[in-house]
Parts: sequence; structure tokens; C-alpha cells
Amino acid sequence: MDKVLERVHFDRAVERGGIKTALARSTYDASDIIAKLAYYGVLLVTLQLAFGIWGPNPISDLIAGVIAWLPRAFVAIVIVVVAAAIAKAVKDIIGSALGGLSYGRVLANIASVFILGLGIIAALNQIGVATAVTTPVLIAVLATVGGILVVGVGGGLVRPMQNRWESWLSRAEVTLQLAFGIWDPTDLPT
Repeated sequence: MDKVLERVHFDRAVERGGIKTALARSTYDASDIIAKLAYYGVLLVTLQLAFGIWGPNPISDLIAGVIAWLPRAFVAIVIVVVAAAIAKAVKDIIGSALGGLSYGRVLANIASVFILGLGIIAALNQIGVATAVTTPVLIAVLATVGGILVVGVGGGLVRPMQNRWESWLSRAEVTLQLAFGIWDPTDLPT
């Protein structure tokens, strides 16, 4: 399994996604972890067959439960790797598209962390860890962000926020005009 994953460059995909820093202190790389999961899965199937000789028993039931959980762990690992790769790509795209702006890097980091957080929550839900906690937390965070955007920024319902919004738009317009070379000194914002 380790050789197959190395041959399809699984470790490169993991490194591009930013998981490399998380595994930096470990003696294992991502393909080694997946290979160990497969090894222990085969070992558990063998143990289940061995204990099955004596008929139904609690140990066989326990091993069957662990074997049934292993594919979920594999899918959770894949979810985290894919989410990390997507988060890294989004960070690179936003960072390079808005790199000249003062807030471009911050927006890129926020988007990356948000996508990675969603991937981690999805992985935790996949393996069945704390679903009673992660789902309400996710809903609360999304509702809070949505509420802040709707009330504070989106509608400009509060007069100070409306003034800030107009100021930000004016600065962004000048910045884009400077970036594309179409700046006219008479277009200075007030």
C-alpha cells in the first residue's frame, strides 16, 4: 500500500496541501499512515476470523466494530488532505490576485483557515467524533458570520458602517485604478 501511494505521488499532494508542517515532527509521512491503517485493518480481519471460530463472542463484535470504522478513518484522512489542498490553492489564488492590496494577505489567510476548518469538521463528522458538538458549532459560526455580514456590512443599515463601506469602496477603486494604470487625478475620493 505504501509503495502504491508513493507511486501515485500521494505524499506530494499532501505536501502541497500544507499537511507537511503537521507531519514534520513525525517519523511517518502520509502514505505511511495510510499503509499502517491498511496493515492493521488486515490484521483485525484476521483476528476477527480467528475469534469467529468459537462462534459469536464480545471480542469478535468489538473487532467487527473497529473494522467497520477503519474505512471511515481513511475517508476522514482523505477529506483533510483534500481540504488542505483546496485551502492552499484558494490562499495562493486570493493572495496573488489581491497581493498588491493591504488586506489581500489577510483575506487569503481567512479564506484558507475557513476552508480547512470546514474540512476538519467534515472529517470529524465522518469518523463520528463529537458530532453533537461540531455540527452546532459549525452552524453557530456560519450564522454569526452571516449575521455580521448582513447587519454590519451588507445593508449599510448603521450610518457609521455605511460611511466606512463607502470609504473602503473608494480606496479599493483608487487602488484598482492604480494597479491597472487607469488612474485619473480628478477621481480622488473625498
